[in-house]
Amino acid sequence: MAAKQNNICISNYSDESRRYNSTWPQRAWFACGCATLLISLAKSMQLIAAAAPTDSPLAWVELAVAALVGYAAADLGSGIFHWAVDNYGTAETPVFGPQIESFRAHHQHPSEITKCDTAGVLYVLAAVTTVAVLPFSLLSDDAVLLVFVGVFAGFGMFSLKFHAWAHTPRRKLPPLVAALQDAGIILRWSDHAKHHRPPFDGCYCTVSGVWNRVLDEYKVFSAAEAVVFRVTGVRPRSWSEPNSDWSQRS
Repeated sequence: MAAKQNNICISNYSDESRRYNSTWPQRAWFACGCATLLISLAKSMQLIAAAAPTDSPLAWVELAVAALVGYAAADLGSGIFHWAVDNYGTAETPVFGPQIESFRAHHQHPSEITKCDTAGVLYVLAAVTTVAVLPFSLLSDDAVLLVFVGVFAGFGMFSLKFHAWAHTPRRKLPPLVAALQDAGIILRWSDHAKHHRPPFDGCYCTVSGVWNRVLDEYKVFSAAEAVVFRVTGVRPRSWSEPNSDWSQRS
């Protein structure tokens, strides 16, 4: 059980060499998520080609705007998701229980996320992407909407990998990843560090972190916590556990 609590991958192995490895079901879900994204993008490209958008500059503008909005929405969505699993639910919560457990473990052992297989980190979001996006991608014939959904789902699914890279020492990052961090396209440590410092109530967004300043300055999540408490009586963990489950351990 100790390995399970201390490893964001939620592995049942006690062997140090195996506990960070993903399982075959996790790899299968990750593959399904990647396939879903490829289907969405491929179909959108097919529709774009069939519509011959090169004759209309406005069509390219619409596609670019859809991609940018999807990217921005993914960052916001990653913040909402991160805030929710950090503060509510338990390991027994349906679907997201493993994520809730692993995010709490991550606060105690932040660097362990960098040791996990990609599939072990992303499989829950990959499963959600597969179930939610694949039917839409197969049924929709709207290229602009497919671009938005594909970009939103893609960046959202990989947000935890961007999160892991933000915790990775720069010397260990692939050059392209370091360049993307420097450009602010994906999350960098300087935009995430506050999240691991008391009172642990900000910098939740993990795609690019572009929304963090607005959300933190206007205390959006603090207001949401007050509403949830008023309506349900449930207190967020950030109110009551800043010195226990939230604190980094050696």
